[in-house]
Amino acid sequence: MNKLRLAVVGPGLIGRKHLRLVADSDEVEVHSVVAPDDPENHRIAYFYAVPMYETIEQCLDSGHVDGVIISSPNQFHFQQASVCIKANIPVLIEKPITVDLTEGVALVELAKKFSAKVLVGHHRTYSPLLKTAQEVITSGRLGRLVSVAGSAQFYKPSQYFKDGPWRSQHGGGPLLINMIHEVGNLRTLIGEISAVQAIASSKIRNFAVEDTVAINLVFENGALGTFILSDTAATPKSWEQTSQENPRFPSYADEDCYIITGTRGTLSFPRMHIKAYPEHVEPSWWEPFEQQILPVSRLDPLKCQLDHFVKVIRGEEKPLVSAEEGIKNLQVIEAIRKAIETHALVAIKD
Repeated sequence: MNKLRLAVVGPGLIGRKHLRLVADSDEVEVHSVVAPDDPENHRIAYFYAVPMYETIEQCLDSGHVDGVIISSPNQFHFQQASVCIKANIPVLIEKPITVDLTEGVALVELAKKFSAKVLVGHHRTYSPLLKTAQEVITSGRLGRLVSVAGSAQFYKPSQYFKDGPWRSQHGGGPLLINMIHEVGNLRTLIGEISAVQAIASSKIRNFAVEDTVAINLVFENGALGTFILSDTAATPKSWEQTSQENPRFPSYADEDCYIITGTRGTLSFPRMHIKAYPEHVEPSWWEPFEQQILPVSRLDPLKCQLDHFVKVIRGEEKPLVSAEEGIKNLQVIEAIRKAIETHALVAIKD
C-alpha cells in the first residue's frame, strides 16, 4: 500500500513531534511544511527534504495531499481547518479545536456540510494509562464515584514563551493549552461535567492570560472535583511528569496527578495504586483497605493518534475525538473562563 502524504502546518513544539512521527512511519510520509517565511522554518523543511509553503492554500494547490495536521498557534485553527474541509482533505486539528465556541460551532457545521473527516488532537485519548483507569472505574472496584482531585502543575521556562509569544496572549494560556487536555481526561474517566466554579491569578508572570487557576467541578453523576492548574509551579504533579509517556520530561514514579475516589476505594493515577475495601466488607473507616498496584503498558499517545488518523483517512475507522467532542471540551473551558469573570457557579449548556 502506498504511503499517505501528510502536510504539517506549524512546525513548533508539537509540530516538530508530528513531523518526526510522520517521517518515522511506515504508512505516511511528510508532504510539506506550512509555516511563516523564516530561516528556522526553512531549515526544518530542508531537514525533511520537502517544500515549505506560507499558506495552507498554497500547500493544497501544490499537488497530492492525503491529509493535514494543523499544529499552528490556536488562533489559526479555524481558518486553516476550514480550507481543508472545503477541499475535502482529512484534517487533524491540534487542541483546542478553535479559540472560542462561536468559531468551533461554525467549524462543526462546516464539517457536517462537507461530510468531512475531522479529528481533534486530544492525544491522551489513546493512552493505555487512561484505558486502564477506565477499566478500574467501570469494574465497580471503587464503588460509586464520589470525587476527583487533579493537578496540572509545572514550571514552563521563559524560553517557552520567547519561542511562542502567542502563548502569553489571549488565545494562549494554560487553560486553552493544557487544561483542555485535562477536561477530556476527566470527562472520559468521571463523566460529563455539568457546572464549574473557578478563580485565577496572573500575578506571577504578569501576562495577559492566567498562570494559575483553581477549579471546582460538578459532574452529572453527582461526583465533585477539584483541580489546580499552573504553568509557574515548581512541582511534578502533572500528567507530563508522572505518566512516563514522553521521555522529554523528567518523571517521578512516586507522584500522581489524579486521585479518584468512590464509595469503596481510591485509585491514584498514573501509579495505578488502588486502596479498596474487600468485596464482601461493608465500607467503614475502621476497616483496612486491600492494596494493589496494577501493571500498565506505556505507548506514545501521539503515535497512537497518528495511526488512528491514518485509519480515519482510509475510511477504516471513525474519529475517536470528533469535532463535536472537541467542542464539548472547549465548552467546559469557556465555562471556566466565565466562572473566573463572574465569581459564580456556571452551568455547562448543550
